[in-house]
Order: sequence, then C-alpha cells, then structure tokens
Amino acid sequence: MEVVPSKTNSSTTEAIPMNGGDGRNSYANNSSLQRFLVDRSRSMIDEAIANYLDIQICPSSETFRIADFGCSVGPNTFIAMHNIVEAIHLKYRDESGSTPEFHVYFNDHTSNDFNTLFVSLPPEKPYFAAGVPGSFHTRLFPKATLHIAHSSTSLHWLSQVPKEVSDINSPAYNRGRIHYTDAKHQVFEAYSAQFAKDIESFLHARAEEVVCGGLVIITLPANPDDAPPSELRTESLFDILGSCLMDMAKTVRAQFTHFLLVCFRWEEFVLLNA
Repeated sequence: MEVVPSKTNSSTTEAIPMNGGDGRNSYANNSSLQRFLVDRSRSMIDEAIANYLDIQICPSSETFRIADFGCSVGPNTFIAMHNIVEAIHLKYRDESGSTPEFHVYFNDHTSNDFNTLFVSLPPEKPYFAAGVPGSFHTRLFPKATLHIAHSSTSLHWLSQVPKEVSDINSPAYNRGRIHYTDAKHQVFEAYSAQFAKDIESFLHARAEEVVCGGLVIITLPANPDDAPPSELRTESLFDILGSCLMDMAKTVRAQFTHFLLVCFRWEEFVLLNA
C-alpha cells in the first residue's frame, strides 16, 4: 500500500488506499472478510431502515442520496449499496406505493483506484453513481444533502499514526511493532486518543451532511471495553505480520548498506588509480 500525504481542512493525514486493480494481490480479490461482514450485517441494516428511516425526508418525486464512505475498489461496496437500495425500495413500496430515484456516492481517498471501481460497476445497478474523493474525516457534502451515510470496515483506519508512537523520546514509543498488542499502556492510550479524535471528526461531518430523519450506518470491528489488548484474537496475526515487515525492512537496510559500501570502495579505487 502506498502512503500519500493529503491536506485536509485541519491537518495532514496519511492516505493509505487499498491495492487497486483486479490482480492477485488486489483488494478486490482479497476482501472476503469484509464481504462476510457486509453479509452478516444485512439483516440489522434492513431492520434499521424499516424501523427508523423516515421516508418523509425524501418524497418519491425527489432523489434519494446515499454515500458509502471508504468504498475502496469493490465489489463489496456494490453489494452493500444494492442491499441498502433494496431495503429502502421496500420501505417506500409498503408505505407510499412509489419509490424515488437513487443517487449513490462512492467515497475514498483521492489516491484510491476509482478507475477500477467504476469499470466494475454492475451494469444493471438500480441507482446513479458518482465518485467523491477525499478523507471521510472531513466534510465532503453540502449541509443536509444526504439521506443515508454508510461505512463498513473502514473507520478503524486512523487518519494518521499517533505521533507519540514514532517519537523516540515519548513513553509511547512503539519501536518494532505495527500494532498496540503486547505494548506499553501508553501506546494503547495513544492509539485510543487518535481514534477518538477521528471518530468525532467523522460524526461531526456526517451530522452536517445528513438530513434530519436520515440514517448513519456504521459497521466496524471492535472489542469490549474491558478486554485488554493482550487478549485480542488478532494479536498473533499482527505479531506475525509485524515480524515479517521488520524482517523485510532489515533485509532492505542490509542491501542498501552493502550498496553504499560497494560505491564507496569503487570511488576509492577510482581516486587511487586516477
């Protein structure tokens, strides 16, 4: 994944888009867990739309607007949007007899592979589609223009690495790790504080953009408040991944050091034989 700095209204964030394209290592072919969560959450989302969506916010003669925040390159976003549109269609059919047209906005970082996203759009999609690039931690739409804001398995991505964990003079310095499992308490607190800032920014932005009576639907991995990081099910996974990345970094560093040594000796040879 490529780290691309991008300016927001308040600070610099780190944009880390998923692998684009449709190749072997692409997000499109390596997101079965995210697809599983879309499928598992469908019944709860259907129930929320049936019970809490106020269709008076959008008469059937107008356009119903939905945004998926953190869409990546598909196909999961298309499945999620199809499910939501279908649930809304049933709600309108049962309560008013007619349904509005739908406009779906697909949002992700500006460096997201929107080309692959739109090339793979379902040909028989029941909505009009548009892309909205930018960080979902900021405002992306005019006030009161969305009827449903949706985000699935995206909000756990932080806007930036907490500064404390990469500061060698900080008690939260997290050298040699890519996660807070099995780390000092200060590291956990640094990540928690960053997430609190990010989720607050996201919710404040959506509060401005979603009409009164609309819905904000969020699906993301979480842990019980009383569960210590050392007991996370994903601890071994992150430990193994972190170890692999550290080994790769050491290999690259060793190769670069060898390259510099060869260059130095060649320069010395040239000077001696000039």
